[in-house]
Amino acid sequence: MPNIGPLEIAIVFVIVLLIFGPKRLPGLGRQLGTGMREFKESITGSDKSDRDDDDDDYRDGRQKVESALGRPEGEKAPLADEPAAAREHTPR
Repeated sequence: MPNIGPLEIAIVFVIVLLIFGPKRLPGLGRQLGTGMREFKESITGSDKSDRDDDDDDYRDGRQKVESALGRPEGEKAPLADEPAAAREHTPR
């Protein structure tokens, strides 16, 4: 059985690009990833409820960190690429 090398992968990628076009490739990749994730979850038997518990733990930890930083609940931290004029400054 022949091995698939980088040249063969590049040829397949070019053919897919010609068939679907550059605008549809990100959506196709997302759909493929979602399908693979759902398939994996059906094989392993994990549920959405398992992820919800992890999300709750994340939110609890985030609230603790924000309260330790002195931020009111719901206030978002400024983004690094956000202009300085758009940031709200509070007196310390």
